[in-house]
Amino acid sequence: MQVTSLSLDAFKEMDYWAVEKYNLSVVLMMENAGLQLARLVAKRATKNSVVTIGIGNGNNGGGGLVAALRLAAWGFNVNLDLAVSITKDLPKAQLKKALLFGAKEGIPEKTDIWVDAYLGFSQRLPLSDAFIKSIALANTSSAFKISLDIPVGISKDGELFGFKANQIMTLAAPKTILEKLPSGVEVFVADIGIPKSVYEHFNIKMPNFSENQLISL
Repeated sequence: MQVTSLSLDAFKEMDYWAVEKYNLSVVLMMENAGLQLARLVAKRATKNSVVTIGIGNGNNGGGGLVAALRLAAWGFNVNLDLAVSITKDLPKAQLKKALLFGAKEGIPEKTDIWVDAYLGFSQRLPLSDAFIKSIALANTSSAFKISLDIPVGISKDGELFGFKANQIMTLAAPKTILEKLPSGVEVFVADIGIPKSVYEHFNIKMPNFSENQLISL
């Protein structure tokens, strides 16, 4: 019997297996995730919307930076909350491009859409003070809130005590940790390029990405 969602440990294994067996590029998956995130944000935004994207020093932050450069290229007002120093090669390269495309560093006085790309499925609790500060600013703002993959600060039992997301765009497959979210949180699953045979190997049905690369669960 196929499972309907994956634990974070199972998804880590799925992600690693896809890269190792199919030589699937981490950069390609990051680019795909960022494009899908930008599309989700653009559906919510207007031409006058102020967008803030929270960035961490990892692949999740890299995906947020891809979304930032895409949104900036489309003419949106994009701001970057660099919660920590960006020192790793992939997010550092994406940050350079995002700034060239017109994204700006810093948190504006008012944000209409706040995107959480601070930390991904490898996040560890407790969070550092830098992330706690950013989450507090986001949660007390009136911004519509969107998380990339899983919200920063979510616990293993599903209780959300960190970033209070209105929408979550999770990557590749549904995650079990998201099943106990508060009612009203909308979850999407996004295609990042993992082939069907990988889903079959991990006994989970592949979402119908051939018809839509961003599916509401």
